[in-house]
Amino acid sequence: MTSTEMRTEAEDSGPSGYAAARLRLLQEGAQSGPPRRAALAELTDEWLTGLFGAGAEGLRGVSLVAVGGYGRGELSPRSDLDLLLLHDGGDSGAVAALADRVWYPIWDLGLALDHSVRTPGEARKTAGDDLKVQLGLLDARHIAGDLGLTAGLRTAVLADWRNQAPKRLPELQELCAERAERQGELQYLLEPDLKEARGGLRDATALRAVAASWLADAPREGLADARRRLLDVRDALHLTTGRATDRLALQEQDQVAAELGLLDADTLLRQVYEAARVVSYASDVTWREVGRVLKSRAVRPRLRAMLGGGPKPAAERSPLAEGVVEMDGEVVLARAARPERDPVLPLRAAAAAAEAGLPLSLHAVRRMAAVARPLPTPWPAEAREQLVTLLGSGRPTIEVWEALEAEGLITRLLPDWERVRCRPQRNAVHIWTVDRHLIETAVRASELTRRVGRPDLLLVSALLHDIGKGWPGDHSVAGEIIARDVAARIGFDRADVAVLSTLVRHHLLLIDTATRRDLEDPATVRSVAEAVGSQGTLELLHALTEADALATGPAAWSSWRGSLVADLVKRVAAVLAGDVPEEPEATAPTAEQERLAIEALRTGGPVLALRAQTEPPTEEEPTGDPEPLGVELLIAVPDQPGVLPTVAGVLAMHRLTVRTAELRALDLPDGVEGSVLLLNWRVAAEYGSLPQAARLRADLVRALDGSLDIAARLAERDAAYPRRRGTIAPPPRVTVASAASRHATVIEVRAHDAPGLLHRIGRALEEASVRVRSMHVSTLGANAVDAFYVTGPKGAPLPAEEAVSVARGLEEMLRG
Repeated sequence: MTSTEMRTEAEDSGPSGYAAARLRLLQEGAQSGPPRRAALAELTDEWLTGLFGAGAEGLRGVSLVAVGGYGRGELSPRSDLDLLLLHDGGDSGAVAALADRVWYPIWDLGLALDHSVRTPGEARKTAGDDLKVQLGLLDARHIAGDLGLTAGLRTAVLADWRNQAPKRLPELQELCAERAERQGELQYLLEPDLKEARGGLRDATALRAVAASWLADAPREGLADARRRLLDVRDALHLTTGRATDRLALQEQDQVAAELGLLDADTLLRQVYEAARVVSYASDVTWREVGRVLKSRAVRPRLRAMLGGGPKPAAERSPLAEGVVEMDGEVVLARAARPERDPVLPLRAAAAAAEAGLPLSLHAVRRMAAVARPLPTPWPAEAREQLVTLLGSGRPTIEVWEALEAEGLITRLLPDWERVRCRPQRNAVHIWTVDRHLIETAVRASELTRRVGRPDLLLVSALLHDIGKGWPGDHSVAGEIIARDVAARIGFDRADVAVLSTLVRHHLLLIDTATRRDLEDPATVRSVAEAVGSQGTLELLHALTEADALATGPAAWSSWRGSLVADLVKRVAAVLAGDVPEEPEATAPTAEQERLAIEALRTGGPVLALRAQTEPPTEEEPTGDPEPLGVELLIAVPDQPGVLPTVAGVLAMHRLTVRTAELRALDLPDGVEGSVLLLNWRVAAEYGSLPQAARLRADLVRALDGSLDIAARLAERDAAYPRRRGTIAPPPRVTVASAASRHATVIEVRAHDAPGLLHRIGRALEEASVRVRSMHVSTLGANAVDAFYVTGPKGAPLPAEEAVSVARGLEEMLRG
């Protein structure tokens, strides 16, 4: 059925005919995107015209006006109908009756309606008081009735907007900034709000309003396509969910991608991010222009008075670098600059802008993108130095980098960047896309350059450490190959290329080893030393590890993690300096441990002590209070089966997060009979304060004697544990780490974190008749990565086949 036939059906059959025609239009697979939105708006216009005409017979000075998105002719499947019934102040009773004749059929169909009844004067006054109303009226479109009345309102509203622009535009900018603060940036969110987040449809509408003020205009290139793409995604979201929602939730992304004919949810998100990036960049450029125009308008009358009405003075230009100057708060090209002859100019201009903390002029970036020559391979030394300067300029680097990327200059300089550009990271720990995470890491690394002998290698490795995420397989392995090629291309010598490729290959080595391995085991330290190779590389890797974690998100770095990494680095540095780590000997129990053990034997039950662990002031920060690293929990208990899972379960009941744990049998002084297990845990409160030691001990006593059913209590907690809608955790994976230790078998567990996870693992290991010597717990967001050092009953590592069998059984238990 054609759109004309649909309109005829809607006119002939009233609300039911409109509903049928609307449904048929939305289900037509052949029509989508802008044509469908326009056809839906046209169909709705025809229906509302019929409703209006039937109720307005003999009534003059009244018109029906579409405003907002409907006014723009952009109706998504579940969009509100934004309508204004405009009248000249005549027969109020007749106008009210007409409003009822129009509004009620809309409500009867279950359509959302945002409506008002006003005279032109009332509409202008309301717009003057409410910026959102004024923005809606800027898109006012006549549907039915008195065309002159509608045209008069449109003319008056636009005139008001232009006259009041110096006052209203700063108000609009503040509104956009508040919304961005509240909703976040669309180009990085895993579950973005397509309308409200920064770079979304609201911002695109704001740019239209700025253009209507005639004060400034947004960069037009790519903006219309970006806006269309966001509208298309919202249409698909409405159709797949059947709801008027703008939030692209995780559980709906695959369906939305299929509705749009895209490969998968990642492809969908990447397109959304690309569109949002265009809108965000256009917003940045536009609001800078608005600020410059408003500032010049405020200054110009005073200058004219001072100059006696003479000619307008030329803008001051301050040199920043060869071919680069500052003018009017932006970095622009000098008059003598020749980008077509100077291939280093884009990097030089970018570095100068970042160092000065100024934005790059849109005109300058576009001119360089249009005519600049490609750099030779390998790059000249100046180009490499300018890239390092750009990366080392701190926070201003981000805005400058985004300006280059908006015009395609980054992928021209670094072709491998294309695979990570706008690439989503489906990991709750990461708060950025891959490309933004790389720039954020460089920014963080710029704060650590005083700690390393080669700041240039630190900054470039920060830029490249995740470059392999655009390729299949282990991104560190793929990244090593890419980094080697990129480093050679940008002009590093063979030795530096080797260091950079090593840093990329092993950028996760320190954090993974420090949080998941026993640092007292010489085999652990030697393996890291062999991978790193030199003191200089270790120094760089330490700084890169910290920068990478800080740039990932709050869950990826803490004082505790930092202390573990620093301890590992210290041990590895000693090995690289020639010190051979000795095999650890069993340490004699401390006086406190002996006291707890004897008390445990005397009472026949658990005894515990809590002690806060703090990080002492460093040389860089010698003053201030020590930073808490957690709490050390010492537990002595007479040797008996099930101690580890029982203690882990009680700690989970009290919402204590376990970071590390060691378990060993104590050798007691002569004359003291009995065997005591000592558990040394480092824990932290999940939230709130730590429980009292007496309460912990009481629950331990009950759990060990069987009067407290830990499994049942944890099952209740698990049933009520808050989980985000739509998040589907990948299946757990249990592996045996080969050659990780000479004294124990290391079993690594990767699973979705949940209350009582350690209790379940400990119980499964007990049932497998293996003893846990120590464990190292690491939780990143919703993911737990735990390493268990286990032995057989006689204290020796497990045979290979038995280790694999234990790991397989543990994985099956966790999957079940």
